[in-house]
Amino acid sequence: MRTEVPRWLGLREAGVYYALLLIILALAAVCAALGRPGYLSAVNLINIVYQASPVALMGVAMTVVLITGNFDLSVASVAALAAAVQIGAVDAVGFWPALLLALAVAGAVGLLNGVMVQLVGINAFIVTLGTLTAIRGLVLVVTGGRSLMVQTPAALTAMTHFESGRTGPFPHPILYMAAFTLLVWLVLHFTTVGRRTYAVGGNAEAARLCGISVNGYRIGAFVLSGLAAGFAGVLYASRFGAMNPTALQGEELTVIAAAILGGTSLFGGAGSVLKTVAGALVLYTLTNGFNILNLGANFQGLIEGTVLIAAAAIYTLGRGSAPRRTPTIIRVESPEAVCHKTRC
Repeated sequence: MRTEVPRWLGLREAGVYYALLLIILALAAVCAALGRPGYLSAVNLINIVYQASPVALMGVAMTVVLITGNFDLSVASVAALAAAVQIGAVDAVGFWPALLLALAVAGAVGLLNGVMVQLVGINAFIVTLGTLTAIRGLVLVVTGGRSLMVQTPAALTAMTHFESGRTGPFPHPILYMAAFTLLVWLVLHFTTVGRRTYAVGGNAEAARLCGISVNGYRIGAFVLSGLAAGFAGVLYASRFGAMNPTALQGEELTVIAAAILGGTSLFGGAGSVLKTVAGALVLYTLTNGFNILNLGANFQGLIEGTVLIAAAAIYTLGRGSAPRRTPTIIRVESPEAVCHKTRC
């Protein structure tokens, strides 16, 4: 008698977790064979999660944007701007007011992105590519093209405690990331807001007929992305007590890669924040292993790019082999009937 593997254990549903486990075991075996320090030590594993936390945090918010049917290329630039605002203001107003100011600026950029995409009607790629470039230029203006540093000892101490402090064995960024991921996961899977978020990305017209504010949910996703990027920027600024105008350049691609590795659809309506975090851990596990094995940056890019393409191919093939659903034409006379059909 043939025993079928449960769907949640299948390659499409759990592939990123299998990949993470296999990469960790493979790197541990290679390090042991070469006589390198214990790869599976608690210190090293916690360090991987710590390094991945800011990207994972932005990736969780990026997943929400992707679920709604859009994407955001500006996250790294927004994080850099928030870092510049944090460092530029912290000496004058203190840590917490500076943090709130940085988040307000980042959230405003997210709101601008959402309004331009949803209300003006400009393609999300064009809008966020434009804000990526414009905000990177704004960072140069804010910093005067030079590195910024925290000047007062009290401000530096507060920032260091916020980012480098520990609760038990875990640095604070891991706890921030875990709390944010858990909150978003709970909202997406156990609330009406979450069901409507998936509905907006899966079938925007049906969601609109249900009375769901498609524009509101999509703009809200952009604001969430901006706030998450702003918080990641604050973590970056607090980690170093300084920031360079070119800081975080290219990190937007890492954030999107983490979501893609987690199987989030680029066409909306599907995605898991837990898998996105696993995707970020895959990328940083590879980077950590490359550093331990003293592989050059060129090899890192080659292998990470190959892993990303392989993951995309696996998800695409998995979708292609799945049973095709016959398209259904819904003819109804009321939004309630459409809502029943789409389960929103």
